[in-house]
Amino acid sequence: MLESRVLILNQNYEPLSICSARKAVVLQVLGKVEVIESSDRTVRSVSQCYILPSIVRLSRLIHVPRKRILLSRNNIFKRDNHRCQYCGTEKSPFTVDHVVPRDRGGQDTWENLVCACSHCNSRKRNRTPQEAGMQLLRKPRKPGYLFFIQTQAHIQDERWKPYLFMS
Repeated sequence: MLESRVLILNQNYEPLSICSARKAVVLQVLGKVEVIESSDRTVRSVSQCYILPSIVRLSRLIHVPRKRILLSRNNIFKRDNHRCQYCGTEKSPFTVDHVVPRDRGGQDTWENLVCACSHCNSRKRNRTPQEAGMQLLRKPRKPGYLFFIQTQAHIQDERWKPYLFMS
């Protein structure tokens, strides 16, 4: 119960992170957060009863430098929702494909790497999608920090959606 997840918002309601209910209750007791949404569960101490929060907001604004999102195979798959960007299949095995091949100046960037099934990757070979007669489902781009909070959240609580801009 204390390991359930709680969405932490900055004072300006910007999503910051996700923590355990245990940490959220401690922050609440210390007066560092206010509860925006509560769950239907409670936790008791010897003398107090606390309603477990679902969403908390910091009582003061903190300036957090944006975390750099690492360009990795796993993050490419997450960004593309584990779906081939050429045919749309969700069946693995998947590979990372360079839209513009490396030997033609294509680099390892968010805008040049996509998730592709092994069939489409071997069909495309060392060509651009236009040369191979293939089309990308959507143009690849670098995801924002909010995207990774959304994917980390796995939206267990419907009350989180408006704060994660998913409603």
